[in-house]
Amino acid sequence: MYGRRVYLSLIIMILTVYAIRVTPFLIFRKEIKNKWVKSFLYYVPYVTLAVMTFPAILTATSSIWSGAIALAAGIIVALIGGDLFTVAICACVAVFLSEFIFI
Repeated sequence: MYGRRVYLSLIIMILTVYAIRVTPFLIFRKEIKNKWVKSFLYYVPYVTLAVMTFPAILTATSSIWSGAIALAAGIIVALIGGDLFTVAICACVAVFLSEFIFI
């Protein structure tokens, strides 16, 4: 009884994921020429990544304020022109210092 439920759940999940992946290929058979749709689709991966990482940045530390300080430090270093490694190190140092000072 329990095994059947597991297999049924797996089959439903497989079909759902497959349908989500195949539907765009069925709808958009030709090249998309609309500028608005193309620009919208261009930014979807970046927005998705931001939506997934932003809450994690703020809640990964013991205080939301140290996460916010690390986020601000990372943004500042990135705007100055730091590479990914430099931004990550500066954000980690900012968390360490803010946790050390405030807590």
